[in-house]
Amino acid sequence: MSEASGSARTPIDVLIPAIDKDLETLPFVIDGIRRHVKHPIGSIYIVSPDSPRIKKLCKVKKCKFVHENSVLPLTKKDIRYRSNRWDRSGWLYQQLLKLNGDKICGNRYFLVTDADTVLIRPHRFLENGKQVFFTRNWSHQEYFRIHAKLLGQKATSRPSYVNHYMLYDKVKLSRLKKAITARHKMPWYRAILKNLNTTKQFGFSEFETYGNFVHARYPGTSLLKPSRNKEFKKSIRFVPHSEREKWAGKFRSLSFHKRGGYYFKAKKAK
Repeated sequence: MSEASGSARTPIDVLIPAIDKDLETLPFVIDGIRRHVKHPIGSIYIVSPDSPRIKKLCKVKKCKFVHENSVLPLTKKDIRYRSNRWDRSGWLYQQLLKLNGDKICGNRYFLVTDADTVLIRPHRFLENGKQVFFTRNWSHQEYFRIHAKLLGQKATSRPSYVNHYMLYDKVKLSRLKKAITARHKMPWYRAILKNLNTTKQFGFSEFETYGNFVHARYPGTSLLKPSRNKEFKKSIRFVPHSEREKWAGKFRSLSFHKRGGYYFKAKKAK
């Protein structure tokens, strides 16, 4: 059966962490999910700071707004992950928000996606009793280092699970977090922060950690497919619908990154 044929019967929820800078792309992300995810969709949750603009979009798009400060026992202000050149605190915080999505979503399975990535082809995340992961051929070594520290075992999958979206199984996700908590005798999110190498820009990946956990603990339950994502440095406003449709012949998704907030000029010491 091809990717485009049929529709999986298993219902899923969707969780999208977002901030105001994502508002340009977020409506297209939501529309792409509703068009191309071939599962019954329960609720789409937008996890965000207290933003009137995002709340308004949630009403228009019939999504559920979740204040990010209600998801975890810590907030972005509790995370210090930066250097004189870059600040990755928010980047790490949104990964922790995703990993606690099982406390938000009602369905056993929930899709987490970045707020700047638009699906342009049909997607099914459960096929023939297996969970589908979309993978790539390269990663960052720090992702595997912290994975080994958190779980006491090396990552064993050859392809990388780092992608712009992933389906989580709440049962397996809960077991992952319990395994980290038990090994380090502290909450899983504290263990991540404690074992993070804060001198590295790419110190942790929620997708790499979860994917490799499933690969090791649940062998034979996954189906891997290439991610086939195309990245743009320009606004989605300059990539019209007709062009996005054209790219669907080769790619599954398009990403429109605005990463300027990760970097800043070092301030002179006073």
